[in-house]
Amino acid sequence: MDDTLKYRDQHKLRLSWMPWLYASLKERHRAWAMAWQNEVQERLRELETVEIGVDCFIAPEARIFGEPGRSIVIGDRCTLAADVFLHGPIRLGNDVSINARASLDGGTKGISIGRGTRIATGAAIYAFDHGMAPDHAIRHQAVRSVGIAIGEDVWIGAMAGITDGVRIGDHAVVAMGAIVTKDVPPWAIVAGSPARTIGDRRDKPLHGGKGPTSILP
Repeated sequence: MDDTLKYRDQHKLRLSWMPWLYASLKERHRAWAMAWQNEVQERLRELETVEIGVDCFIAPEARIFGEPGRSIVIGDRCTLAADVFLHGPIRLGNDVSINARASLDGGTKGISIGRGTRIATGAAIYAFDHGMAPDHAIRHQAVRSVGIAIGEDVWIGAMAGITDGVRIGDHAVVAMGAIVTKDVPPWAIVAGSPARTIGDRRDKPLHGGKGPTSILP
C-alpha cells in the first residue's frame, strides 16, 4: 500500500472516532471522503430499514439496525461515530451528533431526538424495561416499552443513562454519568444518580463569559 492510501485509511479512522471533523475537511480530502460516505450509507440503505438525510457522516464501525416497524430515520447533517449502537425505532432530527460507543435502543415505542442535540461518548438510552416480579426468574420477566423523547439543543454527557418513559425538555443538559429516571424540564441542568436538577442554563454566563468549570467533557 502506498503512503497516500495509508494516510487516507488513518484519516478515515480519525473521522470515524471524531466525526465532527467531517464538516471542516479540506477541499483535497472532501472528494474521497464523500465517495466513501456514499458507499457506507448506500450499504446501510440496502441492508436495513433506515432513512438518511443529506450531508450526514456515519462511521462504518457504527452498528445500525432498523427493521420494518422499527425503522431508523436520520435527519440532515447528523454524525454517528464509531461503535455507536442504534436499534430502532429511532428518529433523529437535523444536526444531531452521537459520539463513540453510545448505545440507543428504541424498544417498541421508540426514541425521538430533537434537532441540534449532542449525545456524548458512552451514553446509554434504552426505551424498554424488564419487570422484577419475585415469582419469575429475571430471564422470564415481561418487557415493557413507553418510549423516550429528547428535545432540541439538548446535551447528554458522557456515560449518562436515560431510562424508558423519560421526557427531556429543549435546551436541557444531562451531566456526565447522570442516570435520568424522571422527566427533565426545558433548560434544566441535571446530575447524579438518580439525576436531580442542579441548575438552569439560563443562569450561566453568556457565550464568551467566564463561568465555572463544565460538568461535561
